[in-house]
Amino acid sequence: MKKIRFIEPNPPDFHIFTRMPLPRLGTVLLSTTLKQHGYDVKSYVESVGELDLKDVLSADAVGISTITSTSKRSFEIAKLVKKAGIPLFMGGPHVTYLPDEALEYCDFVLKGEADDHIVDFMQALEKGSGFNAIPGLSYRINGEVFHNKTAPFCKDVDKIPCPDFTLIHGLETQGLKKLPIAPIMTSRGCPYDCSFCSVTGMFGQKYRFRSKERVIEELERHRDLGGKWVFFYDDNFCAHKKRTKELLSAMIEKKLTPSWTAQVRVDVAKDPELLDLMKRSNCHTVYIGLESVNPETLKLYNKKQSVEDITSCIKILHKNGIRIHGMFVFGSDQDTTDTIAETVRFAKKNDLESVQFLILTPLPGTKCYRDLDGEGRIITKDWSLYDAHHVVFEPKLMSYYDLQSETMRATKEFYSIFQIAKRAVRLDLFNVSIKAYGHNLTKKWIKKNQYFLEYTRALTSAGRNIELAAKKTAEDIKEKFRQLELSGTIALPKN
Repeated sequence: MKKIRFIEPNPPDFHIFTRMPLPRLGTVLLSTTLKQHGYDVKSYVESVGELDLKDVLSADAVGISTITSTSKRSFEIAKLVKKAGIPLFMGGPHVTYLPDEALEYCDFVLKGEADDHIVDFMQALEKGSGFNAIPGLSYRINGEVFHNKTAPFCKDVDKIPCPDFTLIHGLETQGLKKLPIAPIMTSRGCPYDCSFCSVTGMFGQKYRFRSKERVIEELERHRDLGGKWVFFYDDNFCAHKKRTKELLSAMIEKKLTPSWTAQVRVDVAKDPELLDLMKRSNCHTVYIGLESVNPETLKLYNKKQSVEDITSCIKILHKNGIRIHGMFVFGSDQDTTDTIAETVRFAKKNDLESVQFLILTPLPGTKCYRDLDGEGRIITKDWSLYDAHHVVFEPKLMSYYDLQSETMRATKEFYSIFQIAKRAVRLDLFNVSIKAYGHNLTKKWIKKNQYFLEYTRALTSAGRNIELAAKKTAEDIKEKFRQLELSGTIALPKN
């Protein structure tokens, strides 16, 4: 058993980052580890390159990584792999929290972080035994389901290899050169535990950091390959300020200063030394979960920040020449349509470069999910709708239609022609391009999802018993499989 294929399925709908494919690191890191142990490995990241189903169905084993919004497509692909009689394992946040659901479609679920035991799992798979010794593994044998003890978090993240991006289909000859922005991980974990976030369940509430030497090694490789942009793939890049300052200082000293972006919290603005290093090391844009301008909503989200903190942060970052992508989440039990309107005014008044106006989504594994599910307020578990752009629960102070339509209206207003023209007058061409992209994408998304807006209107009028017809998922993959069957390429196992 040497030929292993990983799959990271496409999300169900396009979104603000569709133009810039950025593979999640899970399958790439596991692929790199297995390659180092002699396996023939390839990772299909559908946002980067098309899935070669013929190659996948010739593998000795297939692994699929899934988040909640991609799980429906993942399960459809899993059905085809299983039909071909190939051992199949799954991983990622969604199946970590719902392993029993996943085992309806696959043989094994690797819950949580699998870096430390992926090789042991593959060896057990080769032998057909020893599965009970693999931490975090859920599996089914003769109809009986087993859930092994929880896997410990990877203690030494420096042992995780630098990702080999040439293992991604479509990047074999160019690797990082073909990616417009390179993902580099410097830490795992987050102690803040926001009520709607599934990160802490997957990666823990304790930060684990890679050494600055390992990060510098990746940055040097990126530079040598001609890369110009880096996204630090951390949940909070500036979580440990002393450590972040050391890394940024080393980057400046070694002249490793590509344009970089990262996720941070508003508290970065309270540290002048950190801001100076961010500016000097060529920080271009930061992604900040601003979440709300409603103080009561911030408390409900357990965000541990105030509206004053948000306002001050935006002002200080702009003063230091750092752009901001602000992320807001509508739909808390304290939100009304007035909250949404006020948020749009706030975003325009404070001159945010770009925003995402998201709808609160009860992802499995979060407090939000547990609360709303316990209250019977989740109206659909069609996971393909769990992308933070569709209403999937019953709001408290708004109708389904109001939350959906007002979120759409807010996005249209922020990315309006007037807002584009306003930046054009200033000759801010970068901002013009960002807002023009947002404007066109918003129009396209709203047109495609008009059916869902009408559904929320009907749901509001008729009551919550109305059912949403399931969206078509993975029809392209099913058709490819059918063609391979007809051509005799796939030899299905005999019953």
